[in-house]
Amino acid sequence: QVQLVESGGGLVQAGGSLRLSCAASGRTIEIYSMGWFRQGPGKEREFVALISRSGGSTDYADSVKGRFTISRDNARNMMYLQMNTLKPEDTAVYYCAADPSGVRYRNPAEFDYWGQGTQVTVAS
Repeated sequence: QVQLVESGGGLVQAGGSLRLSCAASGRTIEIYSMGWFRQGPGKEREFVALISRSGGSTDYADSVKGRFTISRDNARNMMYLQMNTLKPEDTAVYYCAADPSGVRYRNPAEFDYWGQGTQVTVAS
């Protein structure tokens, strides 16, 4: 199995930027489709962004499209989420996840492996 650890969260003012990182160990991430999800207080975990095994294809939730960019570096076993023009509604715990199916699912139930999460707080 693969182990995932997120980092890079913190407190930022509205309009600011953060870059989240997801470090993998145990298995190479090149065999997984990778995704970012988030969960705000009292909310269900929701899809944020997906990236294919090679990094050639990406998908984004409408709420973050044009502001967030997902990327991966398979040689370093790393995956990233660049978040720009942050809004208070982006406040959540952000999770990275891995899916061995190779299909770009948006449903978090399709992902087998998860990190512990990193808190992002956007102040108004």
